[in-house]
Amino acid sequence: MKYLIPKEVASVLKTLTQAGHEAYIVGGSVRDLLREKPPKDWDATTNAKPEEIITLFPDSFYENDFGTVGVKVDPFLPHGKEGREHDIIEVTTYRTESSYTDRRRPDTITFANTLTEDLARRDFTINALAMDVYGEIIDPYNGLSDLKNGMLRAVGDANERFNEDALRMMRAVRLSAEMNFMIEKATHDAIITNAALIQHVSMERIRDEFSRVVMSEHVRSGIETLSGAGLLQHFLPELEDGIDVEQNHHHTFTVWEHNLRSCETCPSTKLSVKLAALMHDIGKPESKRGTGRNATFYNHEYIGERITRKALKRLTFPKKVVDHASLLVRNHMFYYSVDEVTEAAVRRVIKKVGLENMKDLMDIRIGDRLGSGTKKAKPYKLRHFEYMIDKVSNDPVNVKMLKLNGDIMIRDMGFKPGPQIGAILDALLADVIEDPSLNTLEILQEKARVLQDQELSAIRTQAKEKIASKQKEDDQKMRGKHWVK
Repeated sequence: MKYLIPKEVASVLKTLTQAGHEAYIVGGSVRDLLREKPPKDWDATTNAKPEEIITLFPDSFYENDFGTVGVKVDPFLPHGKEGREHDIIEVTTYRTESSYTDRRRPDTITFANTLTEDLARRDFTINALAMDVYGEIIDPYNGLSDLKNGMLRAVGDANERFNEDALRMMRAVRLSAEMNFMIEKATHDAIITNAALIQHVSMERIRDEFSRVVMSEHVRSGIETLSGAGLLQHFLPELEDGIDVEQNHHHTFTVWEHNLRSCETCPSTKLSVKLAALMHDIGKPESKRGTGRNATFYNHEYIGERITRKALKRLTFPKKVVDHASLLVRNHMFYYSVDEVTEAAVRRVIKKVGLENMKDLMDIRIGDRLGSGTKKAKPYKLRHFEYMIDKVSNDPVNVKMLKLNGDIMIRDMGFKPGPQIGAILDALLADVIEDPSLNTLEILQEKARVLQDQELSAIRTQAKEKIASKQKEDDQKMRGKHWVK
């Protein structure tokens, strides 16, 4: 069977072959094409030297020591940025590689003479396939057979491949999770044998592969493989603390299995939300008190927030991802019983989490439910909670939404600039969250005048205690529901 190569890619191959060189597309682009998946990028290999490639493609660049030339072509990639001037096809000279002293990159690069030599240095057989401009496949390591059988197998000796680049062990698990492939036994055994080598790899590279496992369709089996092979303990040991930790009567699964199932069933397509689903109960092992059906996990959401923040920082996730995931872990246990949740209670949740994050919080709860073994992702009471969110979404939940502000207080009411204004607005917000009808300029001005003569500390205490007492009522209901008193 022949396969259609995009004209932009074919043009690069034809230019090389018409100049008397060999040229093939290789690696993941061939693998994805054979799986009828649109390749995210296209790589080519050739026996032409970098200087010869540059001569054939004047609008190209060569900024590395690996024999790879970036050739600019007209935009054609389906996932490229809108309005971009060009796409890049990386064209690399056939090469062989020496030892990998740092377990990450070859000490030296030597240009090779044949395609077979070049393919021998690649990680897995399904990535050691090449295709010529006419769509003919070159397959010296039986990658086609492994692709057909859903098997991930190292090229040659797996121990050598992983000693060359330890990140390949993470990549094996990631590809297995993304494609639902089985890792061949000798390859899997080599991962177990060499797992400690992952410590030579930067956290940034580990993070990128782990993120793709988390976002894969088969995340649960992927993380189970990371754990069973001994990789997970080197970059996210906190997650493994939940292994064999039994829960109370509210849960069927252990903390470990529940976290993995919750991540797999969480409907979000955001990395930070999937991470939060994976780690939402990561604080339970530390917080557990008692055994059996009556065990408690008091404050596990706050412990979980601390653990999540520390772990994601260690993995060098961007601050935005760390903050968002940590926020969701801390607030994942909101209470939503139809008969008891008031509009004011919903406004308090929105105040804590932010209206822009409520959809993400709901996705965490859906994953939590499905990860507990329940069949229904969104029961009536959760749909009712969504209705309540919509209903109060325009109600004031922060001081910026009050009809009264500091400018008005200074200009029209004689207040002096200072901390008293902020304290009074916080006190007024506490009243308005309970009763939005109070959010009129006249009512708030009247209340502000009453507070004007009070001590600053008294005003702050009044605002803090009002919010805290109501949140405590919400927490009491939530904890009773989830057996975490």
